[in-house]
Amino acid sequence: MKVTLEQLIRAAGELPPMPQAAQKALQLIRDPEVNMGEVAAVLAVDQVLSSLVLRLANSAFYGLPGRVVTVHQAVMVLGSNAVRDLLLASTVAGYLSRPLPGYALPGGALWRHALGVAMGARWIFEKRRWKGTDEVYYAGLLCDIGKLPFEKLLRGVQVEAGEWLHGSFLEMERQHFGIDHALLGAEIGRRWHLPDELITAIAHHHQPAEAPQHQKMVAAVHVADAAMMMMGVGVGVDGLRYVLDRDALELLNFEESEMEELIRQVTDQIYLAELFLSDRAPGW
Repeated sequence: MKVTLEQLIRAAGELPPMPQAAQKALQLIRDPEVNMGEVAAVLAVDQVLSSLVLRLANSAFYGLPGRVVTVHQAVMVLGSNAVRDLLLASTVAGYLSRPLPGYALPGGALWRHALGVAMGARWIFEKRRWKGTDEVYYAGLLCDIGKLPFEKLLRGVQVEAGEWLHGSFLEMERQHFGIDHALLGAEIGRRWHLPDELITAIAHHHQPAEAPQHQKMVAAVHVADAAMMMMGVGVGVDGLRYVLDRDALELLNFEESEMEELIRQVTDQIYLAELFLSDRAPGW
């Protein structure tokens, strides 16, 4: 069943926009000399975002002796980086947390996977002291955005047993629909006016050797994605039907021992994600 790109993009167009308070707060945080009091004032007017910030600041992860009771206190405890990550993750949770029957993913699974990929890719960059840690984080967070409209098509596909045993899941998607979820995600990124490096990472995160540029970013997202699949986080009907590119490991100078370290690093972050998953506003 071939479908047009416009039909798929229309399905993606059903995704809700980012809340205005989150947009404004993220804009402020981009300023290296940001006044966190201004950020707190913006977040305080949004009931859902306020509750997320307060809940994270009061979580056992931070282990504070007293209770944080105001948004201003919370953002001071968390700092700009943690607030930024919280806003991005909770916003993406609004649409990546929905069940995806076409991929046999329960509610929240794809979002946890995306958060883990984002944290893992950034950890790879940070450990190597490379620039672009924010960008690689965003690329990881959005790498599977194309699965949202695509899964509706997969619901009606009768896949022969042999298709699961040979070749990649991307090849199966292309065979049935003429496009795969990674390329569809890249097109959504273009419509959202994302930076070129994010679009490239989304398009090629399963096949990094095909990336024409931004190869290190693509490779980091690819390896972090593989780590999440090894952990069984966000693994659906496509399972492990993606091949780990050894050239990507070589490009990153990534040792086998680092995979275990990467997994340990992101485990706590996935736990933190559980703290605010239930607090999202309906319709986000």
